[in-house]
Amino acid sequence: MAFDDQGREYIIDVFVSVRDISDLQHTGATQRGLPSFRTREGHEVTYLGGGEFSVMVPGDEVGVTVRTDDPEFV
Repeated sequence: MAFDDQGREYIIDVFVSVRDISDLQHTGATQRGLPSFRTREGHEVTYLGGGEFSVMVPGDEVGVTVRTDDPEFV
């Protein structure tokens, strides 16, 4: 969970598994990849570092900066 300056809550999902579809022998196998981020609503998220993320909300060109106190990202 992360919050913007107005206190609105954003739930950010972290995806780290990538399906290996290189050939039929590996169909369905997964491997660890680089993390990607999205909100539950499907909005694109960029990790800025130090517990901050930028959420691309429709109609906003710059993105909304949100912060988390999750120790994995602080």
